[in-house]
Amino acid sequence: MDADNSPNAHAEQSLALIKVLPPDLLLIVFIHGFKGTDSTFLGFPERLKHVAQETIENVVVESIVFPAYETKGELTAAVERFADWLATLTVEREVARGEGGGAGKAKIVLCGHSMGGLVAADTLINLATSRPDKAAPLWPRIIALIAFDTPYLGLHPFVFKNSATKAFGYVQTARDVATSLGMFANLNPSQTPPAKAPVAAITAPPSTASASSSWMKWAPAVGGVLASGAVAGAAYWKRKDLGEGYQWATDHMKYVGTLWNEDLLKTRMERILEIEQTLGVVFRNFYTRLPAKPPQQPEPRTFIILPKGNPKLRAHFSPAENTIAEDEVQAHMGMFEAPTNDGYYELGLAAARIIREVVVSGRGMIQGAEAAKGVELKAEETLKDDMSGNE
Repeated sequence: MDADNSPNAHAEQSLALIKVLPPDLLLIVFIHGFKGTDSTFLGFPERLKHVAQETIENVVVESIVFPAYETKGELTAAVERFADWLATLTVEREVARGEGGGAGKAKIVLCGHSMGGLVAADTLINLATSRPDKAAPLWPRIIALIAFDTPYLGLHPFVFKNSATKAFGYVQTARDVATSLGMFANLNPSQTPPAKAPVAAITAPPSTASASSSWMKWAPAVGGVLASGAVAGAAYWKRKDLGEGYQWATDHMKYVGTLWNEDLLKTRMERILEIEQTLGVVFRNFYTRLPAKPPQQPEPRTFIILPKGNPKLRAHFSPAENTIAEDEVQAHMGMFEAPTNDGYYELGLAAARIIREVVVSGRGMIQGAEAAKGVELKAEETLKDDMSGNE
């Protein structure tokens, strides 16, 4: 009888060999974005870990959130801090498993939300370019970069327009309250708040935000403070010195300023695609996509700018549908909460699928269609059980 050379048979033979080897160590590392915190991802990291553990054979999975860091100053400073932390973490985990520090046995998946995806990308680029020669392996051994709504090409203009309009609503309310309290009595006419909404406003969370609901409450208001003048700002901040809000903004402008450097944005993407091609580091960016809102926004709404005229790069951007978020900012900040993202379940499955595929392909395994379908069904059941058990 002829040997069975089907993909499924080959996969079974490869799996049998994998099972007799020491289990792989898979580290899924999460990095929050601008003014985020350790709790930005909520229960998503543990759920992703659970699905990966249940659907990848012979693997030990850890899900780790990079501790909250200051999102101000130059982006390069955050990248350096993260790279140092990642190297230390990798050595500790490899030594703990008896693999020998720096041996490259730990496989790492970087998951960055918002500007955390920029930190992840620049870290990967720095590690790749700092190798002693092109033949040297990548260490720490990053096998995938998964971004969640990272503005690799900048923020969509409508985000600023919509946020500015909402901010003006907050400012108008603050002005009415302040007027009733007599706060404008001793002010010069030149200090009166503007009579129309600003053209644009920088939206940003409060310094102590810990979840999307808190972030959403404050983001438009901060934009209003920056754009609408001292009186409205003082009213909203309950008579606090406006200098506090101004200092907060200027301290962080350098950090977010990279989003307006088109040459840097383009170069970063070119280098990431090159690293994927030469070192096999899989790259994907899941972006929030809301339904169109005609006539103002006849096309589906996004928080980020999508690639145009570059099919190769565009293929690395995958939509994360959300039909219940009020606007792009809420969709962006609420990606990791089912109440604000009805595509939460699908997002988890898609991220788990990428991780599973890159681990399997790295083992030189070929998974047949039938086997892949069975694993996907198991992933769906695992995530459903996990979500129902934590409701």
